[in-house]
Amino acid sequence: MQDTLKKGPAMPTFTALTTLPGKDKAEALGLALEGIVPEPTGIGVFEMEDGSGLWEIGAYFTESPDEVALALLAAAHGAQPFAVSELPETDWVAHVRRELHPVEAGRFYLYGSHDADKVPEASVPLLIEAAMAFGTGHHGTTKGCLEAYDALLAQGKVPGNVADIGCGTAVLAIAAAKTAPNPVIASDIDPVAVEVALANATANGVGDRMVCVEAAGFDHPDLAARAPFDLVFANILKGPLIDLAPAMAAHVAPGGHVILSGLLNEQADEVIAAYEVAGLSLFARSEIGEWTTLTMIA
Repeated sequence: MQDTLKKGPAMPTFTALTTLPGKDKAEALGLALEGIVPEPTGIGVFEMEDGSGLWEIGAYFTESPDEVALALLAAAHGAQPFAVSELPETDWVAHVRRELHPVEAGRFYLYGSHDADKVPEASVPLLIEAAMAFGTGHHGTTKGCLEAYDALLAQGKVPGNVADIGCGTAVLAIAAAKTAPNPVIASDIDPVAVEVALANATANGVGDRMVCVEAAGFDHPDLAARAPFDLVFANILKGPLIDLAPAMAAHVAPGGHVILSGLLNEQADEVIAAYEVAGLSLFARSEIGEWTTLTMIA
């Protein structure tokens, strides 16, 4: 759930979007899009976060796409017809800088360097540049996780051993690296996210206090070696969170906490039930808009 923005001259962009039920079908259509002419400059396949089970398939073009070819592809794969749009020419980094305001989450203050003069003296600053801004605290799920972590710290529950699973831009891992006594380990299934996480850690002055590995869940020897954890962050999606429950219980120390998000409010009870079956109990629950953050205790 993360994109990066690159600087460059503004140019027209065309998008073609459709949906399909199921990951396999969606990925097959995404693969087929690679063969059309003119070629897309980017293709994305994402699970929609509305609990519908649908996946969105998107293609991006710098010239008008062949709508006949798109219609044939959609029909062949059983997808809805592609919705094709032309986006206005936009300098996206400048746009993000204008639109992204600093986010306060308890003691944490997330900002871009263009807002460096606004950082309160008493805060724990988290610097994420505009070019890497998606997937950060400007989304209610990440802000919810930061507030949940702040609440634990306020209760004197300072974790000694922390992991961030599915770290994305590593905002949560960086927050822990700045406030917990020991180095933090973060993981992501996406190798680009791992690179971004390490770059962000360095930019925040904690490059030597954070290790980031490419892994699905806890499936990495470095994670196994560091377990059990006093605190684990997992800000992903409902399905992966439920699948992860048994492994989470196996990697958390007795009395340790797990902060979970990426959940729509109506999905939270199902995730709570899965973690209770695995042996964890609900410690705290909060909502920001349509998103829920859960803190579980082992």
